[in-house]
Amino acid sequence: MQILKQLWSDERAFVISSELVLVSTILVIGLIVGLTTMRDQLVQEFGDIGLAIAGLNHSYSFAGVTVGGFTSAGSSFDDLSDFCDGTDVAGAAPACINVTVAASDEG
Repeated sequence: MQILKQLWSDERAFVISSELVLVSTILVIGLIVGLTTMRDQLVQEFGDIGLAIAGLNHSYSFAGVTVGGFTSAGSSFDDLSDFCDGTDVAGAAPACINVTVAASDEG
């Protein structure tokens, strides 16, 4: 019983536990801020990648060929502007990326 009273009245670990709570709180707040920043930068980078892909010109053309009496017709394709082409600027917030979820009934 004497040992139990000694352990109950011992307050040496109190300082360590309060320091641990303070340090862990600061770490969690730092993680939240860091992960939010990382999320924003990933969306920015994906928007820039999309802008780079949209900037590629996929047009092509080739003339007909005649070899040994066999003829191949020519062909061509002109890449037209897509929706939102030219509205985004590299390094700026993506203009045409909208993430919305419509409200729905749970039942």
